Amino acid sequence: MATADLQNITEKFSLAEDDFKEEDINVFLVNCQKCLEEEEATFVLKIIQDTKNQTIINNMGWNLIGPITKCIVSSTCKEKRKIYMDMLDQLIMLCNPKEVLLGVLEQIDEAAGEQISQVVLLLLQPLQTVLMNLGNKKAYSVGLSLSTIYSRISLLPVPYTNEQMEEDKHGLCQCCFSLVQFTKHFIDLSQNTELKGPDNAELREELINFCFSCLKYPLLCAPLNLNPDDKDSHPFQLFAREILGMFVSLGEPLPGVFLQHGSTTRTPESNSALFEGETRTAEAFACLAYLLFVQHIGLDHFPFVFGPTFLVKTNMQHVNTLLKRTEESVLLKGLELLESSLLRVENECLHQDLLEIGSVLCVLQDLVKVMTLCPIEHLGRKCSMASISLNLIHCNKNCCCALFRCLFKTCNHAGVEGYIIQSIKNQIDTAFKTKAISKWFSGPRLTPLLHMVLSLPEGAETDLLQYSDRIMASLNLLRYLIIKDNETENKTGVWTEVQQIEKDFLKPLHMGLNMSKAHYQAEIKSTHEKKKGPPSKMPICSVSAGGNKLPDMTPEMQLQVLRSALFTFDLMESVLARVDELVEVKMKSASEEKIGSSQDV
Repeated sequence: MATADLQNITEKFSLAEDDFKEEDINVFLVNCQKCLEEEEATFVLKIIQDTKNQTIINNMGWNLIGPITKCIVSSTCKEKRKIYMDMLDQLIMLCNPKEVLLGVLEQIDEAAGEQISQVVLLLLQPLQTVLMNLGNKKAYSVGLSLSTIYSRISLLPVPYTNEQMEEDKHGLCQCCFSLVQFTKHFIDLSQNTELKGPDNAELREELINFCFSCLKYPLLCAPLNLNPDDKDSHPFQLFAREILGMFVSLGEPLPGVFLQHGSTTRTPESNSALFEGETRTAEAFACLAYLLFVQHIGLDHFPFVFGPTFLVKTNMQHVNTLLKRTEESVLLKGLELLESSLLRVENECLHQDLLEIGSVLCVLQDLVKVMTLCPIEHLGRKCSMASISLNLIHCNKNCCCALFRCLFKTCNHAGVEGYIIQSIKNQIDTAFKTKAISKWFSGPRLTPLLHMVLSLPEGAETDLLQYSDRIMASLNLLRYLIIKDNETENKTGVWTEVQQIEKDFLKPLHMGLNMSKAHYQAEIKSTHEKKKGPPSKMPICSVSAGGNKLPDMTPEMQLQVLRSALFTFDLMESVLARVDELVEVKMKSASEEKIGSSQDV
């Protein structure tokens, strides 16, 4: 029935007529769709191929791209899919290229869910043919096409494991491979010396913008840290190589791209249609730096005219960008880029002017945040502490001292503060082992740093449990200084400042410990009394530890927490007592030596 109606409609229209009414177009399309639904695809193909219907197809045919695309996606029969593809090929040849372009892009733009990769992969080749049929002025259309495709595939989740990439459930890996082939065709076209002109410059700009976009997605989030043996088969490694190769092919030297530092300015002749937002984002440049200096992709096109210190300073802003993100793969890229940049520098070659760069201070703060807030353990503590340690190794003593002050002032986390104090102790110990002790970790230069770490944030009222890591590290540092530094030599200056340290640190700590132990002992006594009640009426208790309210617990659980706190206070008190004892003994010894010296005189 549908075939007969369609046949009648085509015979009704005059062969010379090219001014069809809207109802004529609707009737034609409705009957074509009915034929497709009734699986009369061969008949529709004959209608399209028949030269007698050329005028009809020229005027109406592009409207069939949507129904035909849906049939291809839903069909599982190879023979039928072949017929549908032949229909598309015929429409591309017979219809107005601009109308066909809009029809194809509309189908890509409407794709959703699992059909995104299917539709993109299906229509890339027809889209390329249509774009080539547009003639010389095709830059805007190429940019619009790449923008539409990118907007769809950027909705696909990035696979993270080898199994996920092998399965390629959502088709992202296959889309990346096909996009490379699609884009290469227009890169070759942009290099055609016969086509030089404004349109060719715009085409080149569109392709460059597309490459920048690919750096942001999928390469920014894609897992690229893998075994060297997998690099030739890893889909995202291959994609990254192709994208950086495209920059070079388009006449964009990688050093020049790298030094743009996120600039979003475009050339005067550019009228880019690719994205309403910017393509040359900070994330794209950060990903480029990672590919160059960590994965070493594109280094063959990157002459090393930049010194390692310059690269450290330059890459800091890229590290800062990466560490601002929350995805595990992006954070790991930031930490790896920082480590790779620092390892290029010889020990103690970074000077204090490094800390005058805003991005460096931001990186230090970001590292602390990753250490303290990141729920992924191997990223949080291990990698961030390793990065801070690398910073310290490659800084000279002046810079290292300034770095300690900066970190200590900004971290606001007892665990990190404890780590910094331990690092200060290690630096002082290293200085003692050298023939000439460093001026930055001795005497007047060290004094401000000692007063900063040998103190209590809120005096005697400081929450000792919350700051236990910092306090224990401070006590251990002070104990080390008193034992290591002879009071007569006083290399570190600790004996000059001992009275001030007692006032700011030791005495308030004594008072704080007495108050804290009394409070927790009272809590234990109160909890014991609660336990004496009938088991069925035993209350659920709430308790705070380290400034944080713990989940509701039974009295028995509360007792365990309170006893653990008392144990911490006892440990703290024992170290404090040892420090007091050492100070008293050494001060007494120094006093006796002075008396003996005066008697000898």
